[in-house]
Amino acid sequence: MLAEPTAVRSAPTLRCESLRIAGRKVDTDQSLEVLNPYDDSVVGTVPRATPALVREAFDIAHTYKPKLSRYERQKILMTTAERLVARKDEISDLITAESGLCKKDSLYEVGRAFDVFSLAGQLCLHDDGETFSCDLTPHGKQRKIFTLRQPLNAISAITPFNHPLNMVAHKLAPAIATNNCVVLKPTELTPLTALLLADVLYEAGLPPEMLSVVTGSPSDIGDEMIVNPKIDLVTFTGSVRVGKYIADKAGYKRLVLELGGNDPLIVMEDADLDKAAELAVAGATKNSGQRCTAVKRILVIDGLADDFVSLVVDKAKKLKCGDPMDPETDVGTVINERSATLFQNRVLDAVGKGAELLHGNDRRGALFPPTVIDKVPYDCELVREETFGPAIPIIRVRDIDDAIRVSNSTVFGLSSGVCTNRLDYITRFVNELQVGTVNVWEVPGYRIEMSPFGGIKDSGLGYKEGVIEAMKSFTTVKTYSLPWPA
Repeated sequence: MLAEPTAVRSAPTLRCESLRIAGRKVDTDQSLEVLNPYDDSVVGTVPRATPALVREAFDIAHTYKPKLSRYERQKILMTTAERLVARKDEISDLITAESGLCKKDSLYEVGRAFDVFSLAGQLCLHDDGETFSCDLTPHGKQRKIFTLRQPLNAISAITPFNHPLNMVAHKLAPAIATNNCVVLKPTELTPLTALLLADVLYEAGLPPEMLSVVTGSPSDIGDEMIVNPKIDLVTFTGSVRVGKYIADKAGYKRLVLELGGNDPLIVMEDADLDKAAELAVAGATKNSGQRCTAVKRILVIDGLADDFVSLVVDKAKKLKCGDPMDPETDVGTVINERSATLFQNRVLDAVGKGAELLHGNDRRGALFPPTVIDKVPYDCELVREETFGPAIPIIRVRDIDDAIRVSNSTVFGLSSGVCTNRLDYITRFVNELQVGTVNVWEVPGYRIEMSPFGGIKDSGLGYKEGVIEAMKSFTTVKTYSLPWPA
């Protein structure tokens, strides 16, 4: 339901920010306003960086050679994790103000960022070198080959709006753990949290040369973040369109592209319907549905669909959609009114193609409430494209063959959730769903910050996320060998 506006705790004070060029605060002649999606109030301003300033940041990153010991890196990362939690109310207020995510979601995000930094801090203590004996074959020698991982040096990191803190943490923490330098460009829609995080890292002891944060318009500095010759790797999380542009433009560089998702929750005939409905609604609406791993499509066996849909509608109606700063709010805004209007129109398009609107779609500004649509054609725009909001579209399927066919029918291949206890079904889903993750009795987005995460097809390219895989992507393997007696 859309809640009426109420008087709640006010948003953070207006922030007039500067760039961070290797820790140095730099301003420019032009700035961008950061708006609160709920009421369009100005949360803060950030400089509009120029290509020359981005080049300066990469020159520093390329030239500086970090010499932090494993212990020193661990201390910086763990201190950062602890300070984020100590300031969780302040930081979550800022996330909510610039993104429109409700306080429940922004507090959860601070907790996730704590996990990322603390796990990276622990993992950087682990020596991940390998040893190979060379006397394994008839023509072998009494030698051993050793490996070590060395940093790439200058990393370009570009992050999206939907997780203003955690997406940045997933770029910075593994980079610091592996002694790399980063030039970060957070999206112009939610840059303030990233700047706050940079200051926390500097205060925790990070050498300022290891991190620069540049803000501004992609039209001004986007290409410089991709083509600068000092860049060793571009890591990007965001849309398929921009990801493919980066892949086309970057040239001979390492790329890690985490792109969109259109993730199904599949409900089979043996499922506990109440439990499945709970997963469907939570998975589709948490973070205002703005997660690449959110439940974007619910595929349910037709014979039980009526009972399942009734449970989904009941649970969706209990969610409060309204002022994100209200601690009782369950679903805040999407990122802006333009996006909310797009989702509303996609729902209307689905209804025009035969779907049934059962709840929601009564948009107000950037507030798009949980919206349940039944009997959705599997190929309509609402579920063919990535609808990045709290829509809950239900597609009826005949059997497991039909469920797998429909699930695999989009260009995306990120994550999935399945609701069944049958091992034969589970085995088929694991083997046949064209996705990077299959979660049994969980939402598609379930993971820990250390486990590998990523997709196939249009959902991503390169190493996966998760701290372990990211640390690999930010390093190169060097081998050396020595005489070694048996």
